[in-house]
Amino acid sequence: MNKEVYYNLPKEVKFCKKCVMSNQRPASVPEFKHTRDRKGAHYLTFNDQGICDACVQAEIKLSSIDWESREKELIKLLDKYRKNDGSYDCLVPGSGGKDSVYQAHVLKYKYGMHPLLTTWPPILYTDYGYENYKNWIEVGGFDNITFKQNGKAMRLLTKLAIENLLHPFQTFILGQKNLAPKMAAKFGIDLVFYGENEAEYGNPLADNSKSLRDKSYFTYENIQDMYLSGLPISQILEQSDLDLVDLYTFLPLPSKEFEKTNIQIHYLGYYLKWIPQEAYYYAVENTNFQARPFRTQGTYSKYNSIDDKIDDLHYYTTYIKFGIGRATYDASQEIRNAHLTREEGQVLVKRFDGEFPDKYFEEIMEYLDMDPDHFHKLCDEFRSPHLWQKVSGDWKLRHNVNSEGIDD
Repeated sequence: MNKEVYYNLPKEVKFCKKCVMSNQRPASVPEFKHTRDRKGAHYLTFNDQGICDACVQAEIKLSSIDWESREKELIKLLDKYRKNDGSYDCLVPGSGGKDSVYQAHVLKYKYGMHPLLTTWPPILYTDYGYENYKNWIEVGGFDNITFKQNGKAMRLLTKLAIENLLHPFQTFILGQKNLAPKMAAKFGIDLVFYGENEAEYGNPLADNSKSLRDKSYFTYENIQDMYLSGLPISQILEQSDLDLVDLYTFLPLPSKEFEKTNIQIHYLGYYLKWIPQEAYYYAVENTNFQARPFRTQGTYSKYNSIDDKIDDLHYYTTYIKFGIGRATYDASQEIRNAHLTREEGQVLVKRFDGEFPDKYFEEIMEYLDMDPDHFHKLCDEFRSPHLWQKVSGDWKLRHNVNSEGIDD
């Protein structure tokens, strides 16, 4: 019996033979093209041996790349842009998490650059996330420009993103990815660094063959083709009391404006061997970075994506839509870096994936003015029938990495 498939997902569920990730993992796409049906979406692909692209890339990273040569490329690039006249020579976006701490700190203190930091704040800062943000700047010793968003627009777009896409984190991603090129253009800074390339986690391998970020992620041609919260811009303007200027900060640079600049946007992870756990230890040592004082719900770790209270809910929604929870993401990454075995990852996924993040849930619902029951009903609506079935009143995955799904 054929079961309906949502979001253009692969019909057959497969799991990587090396990590614990499935082929239902979506590849990164520009958020301003994100619609509910996900037409044209791409997902994690496997080679003939059943190994996912993310694991193949991790093996290349660990054994095939000449990192000394890559670092020489980085130094050559930095020398081209380096300034000694008191002005900024590069821009680093971030919220004060371990990765943004690492990239900003090494650029300034190891390679002698003069970065300006920019921050698009989380939707709802955690206490420890805010302390990490302050320490990034104050202990790290950086200038920072933090953009405080239009709160009314932020709240509405976040709520709409949940209702139309079950994607509570979209507004943060939009700002985090789109603010940096705009600020670079405004301040005349021609070099921008992001951390890791999306290909590290499952985008096509070819995407990781160069250091430059594809401009399709941060520019647009026609505003009529743009979507926010799964809706055309025109529809949001018609159905709300927001003006276009209220939405501008969530949008990327118009292509015409970008073409007037000399901005280059690079992935620092192309040049330096980037290991998330090592970035964490680096941040602890150099800016007093704090992990969560408790285990993150839905996984076993304490230091990944802890700035925003909505982070935990975001990963719960990926479990609903794709059958992939936070423990799967964390364990797959640690397996690739040889910090876990696949068998250990399977145990962790069985124990923690899909755990409901109730710690901040009521506060999030209050912020959004959303009935919690409405949120749970949305979750049920977004479950793809080829992934889920209701058994005795409870939702069960048809397939899981431990081969214990109801159809395994």
